[in-house]
Amino acid sequence: MRDVFRFLPKIAGSDIPVLICGETGTGKKTIANAIHRHSPRKNNPFVVVDCGAISEHLLESHLFGQEKGAFTRSRAQEKGKFEAAHTGTLLLDDIGQLAKPLQVKLLRFLQDHHVERMSGTQPVEGDLRIIAATNRDLQRDFKNHRFREDLYYRLNGMRLNLPPLRDRKGDIVPLAQYFLRKSCREYGKPPMSLSADAENVLLMHPWPGNVRELEQLIGRAVMLSARSVLKPSDLGLAFDTIPTEINLKFAKQAIEIDFVKKALTRNRGVVSRAARDLGISRVNLYELIDKYAIQVKHFKRLETGEKFELNQRR
Repeated sequence: MRDVFRFLPKIAGSDIPVLICGETGTGKKTIANAIHRHSPRKNNPFVVVDCGAISEHLLESHLFGQEKGAFTRSRAQEKGKFEAAHTGTLLLDDIGQLAKPLQVKLLRFLQDHHVERMSGTQPVEGDLRIIAATNRDLQRDFKNHRFREDLYYRLNGMRLNLPPLRDRKGDIVPLAQYFLRKSCREYGKPPMSLSADAENVLLMHPWPGNVRELEQLIGRAVMLSARSVLKPSDLGLAFDTIPTEINLKFAKQAIEIDFVKKALTRNRGVVSRAARDLGISRVNLYELIDKYAIQVKHFKRLETGEKFELNQRR
């Protein structure tokens, strides 16, 4: 993800087409929005079209617009999403579901920057940037003749691969804490936190729905729980419901995170003392802190807060 974020400013500054690949729920739309917000087009429209949610016949009109009389009941000219995104950015989500005839029209736009409305004869110029997103293997699809190879290479001006959450274990707890704060604000709840056991089950869950699944799980827990510290049962997860292979694979990481955090808590964020406590070198502890994205400053804040409270009492 750090590689992705390093690329974003460079990608955003140009109009090169971007292809964002990743499983469902990895944040493809969020990354596309970030590219737009950091681009020269940021003050212009950001238009999203889900190519897999609309039938082929309706999608053509939705994308390219239609002239009066294109359908039996169409009594007026309608502009499509390409025209709506003029001067801005158009995200074509789930591009792998785009039907072959529409792939041809999209390829034509990428070549000459013009579209034709349904039943239209005059080309309409479009000044916009195209970002495409997919959870499919488009290279395999064009080898199987499901997706045009020439369109793939046109869209693949710059490719971003978003890793699944199960391969980003260090991101799980920070993301969960972010969604926890966000959900508490949205539902008007007092601040909540995660227990150590809750963090451990989050780390061992396989996350087939990725970041979206995590956000929804945390939001549901905040809405339904009356606790200030969430436990595994509040999350709908428990140690005995986690598949054995997942448990064996990630238990070591969960234990490491738990031990490091407890050592930092006991030693109020002083890394050298925490390392001695754990029986490892300071360098090794810093490696674990970096690996699991642990924020040492939070444990130092605890010390500052305690000192302030003691001074107040005195």
